[in-house]
Amino acid sequence: MTRKHFGTDGVRGRANDRLTPDLAMRLGQAAGAFFRTHAVNRRVVIGKDTRISGYMIETALVAGFTSIGMHVLHRGPMPSPAVAMLTRAMRADLGVMISASHNPFADNGIKFFGPDGFKLTDAMESRIEAQMETFTPSDLAASDAIGRAKRIDSVRARYVEFVKRTLPRDLSLEGLRIVIDCASGAAYKVAPEALWELGAEVIAIGVEPDGFNINRDVGSTSPEALRRKVPELRADIGVALDGDADRVLVVDQKGRVIDGDQILALIADQLHEEGRLSQPGIVATVMSNGGLESHLAKRDLALIRTAVGDRYVIERMREWLQYRRRGVRPHHPVRLRDDGRRPCRGAPGSGGDPSGGPARQRVCRRFEPLPQIVESVPTRPNAAALNALMETHERRLEARGRLLVRASGTENLVRIMAEGEDPGLVRSIVGEVCGVLRNDLSQQARAA
Repeated sequence: MTRKHFGTDGVRGRANDRLTPDLAMRLGQAAGAFFRTHAVNRRVVIGKDTRISGYMIETALVAGFTSIGMHVLHRGPMPSPAVAMLTRAMRADLGVMISASHNPFADNGIKFFGPDGFKLTDAMESRIEAQMETFTPSDLAASDAIGRAKRIDSVRARYVEFVKRTLPRDLSLEGLRIVIDCASGAAYKVAPEALWELGAEVIAIGVEPDGFNINRDVGSTSPEALRRKVPELRADIGVALDGDADRVLVVDQKGRVIDGDQILALIADQLHEEGRLSQPGIVATVMSNGGLESHLAKRDLALIRTAVGDRYVIERMREWLQYRRRGVRPHHPVRLRDDGRRPCRGAPGSGGDPSGGPARQRVCRRFEPLPQIVESVPTRPNAAALNALMETHERRLEARGRLLVRASGTENLVRIMAEGEDPGLVRSIVGEVCGVLRNDLSQQARAA
C-alpha cells in the first residue's frame, strides 16, 4: 500500500505548508481512534523539540486526541528517547514526538510510539492513514467523554535517572572534560545535566534555543563548532546531538570526528571480548561502511543490514533476539536493555569512555574504512531509468564495492552512496550518477 503521509520516520514536511494544523489534528484523531479500540488508559504522551512551529502542531494534536476521547500528557521540549521511555513508564497507549530531527527549523514532523515505547510499524502507520480517510464526525467522543490535557513537570529528572540506569552503577565520568553540543534542540537542558550528574566537567554549546536556530551551525549535522571547541578548551571528548537528540556524533580531543561505524566497531569488540553477544553478529543499516563488515568478519561476527532508519534497526534487533544487545546506524546509536524492551537512542551520556580515559584515536579508529562518497540530489527520478543506471555502475564495481541510490524518507532528495577499493572509480561513479539525476531534474523543470 502506497502511503500518502508517512515516510521512513513518521510524518514530516514544511510547517504550515505540507504539515498544517489541520493535518496534525486529523492525525491525532485517526491515531487516537486506532489505539482507542484496545486502549488501557486512553493516555497519550506528547513531547517536542524547540521549533517555533511545535506550539502550533502540539495544540492541534491535543485537539485531535481529546476530541476522540484520549487523555494527553505533555511537557514541552524533551528528547525523542524520553518520549519513548515515558510512554512505557507512564503506561500510555501512545507516544508522540513533534520534531523534524536534524532538519532546519522550517520543517517539522510527527513520530508515533506504541505502548511498548517502540516506533510503530509500517503496517500500523498505513492503518492510521486508512483511518484518516474513513473518519467521520460520528467517530468523535460524546460530550461527556472528551479527553483531558495535563502538563507533566517531572520529565527531566526522570529521564536523567533513566539514562544513568543504562550505564554501570560504578561508572563515573569524574576527571573528564566534555563538550556537549545540543543543537539548540530538545536536549538543551537534560544532556548537560546528565553528564554533570555522572561526574564530568561539562561545557555546553547550542543551548540557547529561540525557536529558529535549531540545528543552525551546531549539532551533529554541523560539527565544526564542536570540532573547534574541543581542542580549544583541551577537552577530552566532544558529543554532538541533533534537534530531537536521537542522533549523536563524537569528536576526539584533537577535533577529529569519530563516525558511527567506528563507534559500533568499538562496542562490538568490547561486547565480543566480554562474551556478552548472545550470537555472533550486530545490526546496522545499508549505509554502514564495508570496512566495518570486514572488521567484524575477522572476528567471526556477522553484519546484519537493514533499511535506513533507527526503527528498522530496532525491529530487526527485536526480531533477532540473539542480536538484541546493541545496533547502530551512522550517527544513530541504538541500545536495547537485556530484556529487549527499553529503547534508548542517542542517550546523553553515551559518549563517555568507560575506561575513564579520553577518546583517543587508537581506541576509536578500529578499522580502515573503504573509500565512500555520499551525495544528495533534489529530485525524484524515473524508476526504470534509475535501475538501468545502477545496473551499469554496479557491474563496474563488481565485487569490490557497493552502489546505493535511494529516495530520502525525510527530505525531497535522492541519496547516492558508493564505496569501493578504488577511490577514483568511486568518485567517477558518484559523479556520473549525480550528473544523470541533475540532468533529469533540469528536464523536469523545463517541462513544468
